Amino acid sequence: MATTDLKLEECGSLSKPGPFGRLVRIGFGALCLYYVVALWGAGHDLITEAGTIRPLVWNGILPGLFLVNYVVNIGFSRAWRKWPAIISIVLLLTAAIGYMQAGFLEIRLLAHVIQVWELYVFLHLGGAFVLASLIATPGCEMRAFHHLFSLVTRRPTKEHRCPVGPLTPID
Repeated sequence: MATTDLKLEECGSLSKPGPFGRLVRIGFGALCLYYVVALWGAGHDLITEAGTIRPLVWNGILPGLFLVNYVVNIGFSRAWRKWPAIISIVLLLTAAIGYMQAGFLEIRLLAHVIQVWELYVFLHLGGAFVLASLIATPGCEMRAFHHLFSLVTRRPTKEHRCPVGPLTPID
């Protein structure tokens, strides 16, 4: 079972992805960035004429909550365990404020909070996927920014095995 524990390994201990692994990474990155472009393009038009939040905004919540621990913990080399998801849930509970103020859950404040949160999660993840495919980052794509730093400065950085998803078997 996947864990959110940060388990960094010495530089060079993991193999680089092959051509198929890199192609899959660029595909996942393109999907994440496509979603980011759609969210960004929605701008302030997040509420339908009927007064509900557009489905586009709701679509990324569950995947985002599942991925946010990995994006933050591995991406920033911090062992914050489940705290990124807990903080995200608290942030998304701004619906309670909307309910108290407006009498219904789907309000503009909630739509914008979700939009900004999803923009961060999927932009960080999508950028990491694309960069990992371009520079053949070993292990988890969330280490791509660290790997780029290592390539530019010639200072080794630690690596992390991919904790979830189909990437480990295809590498």
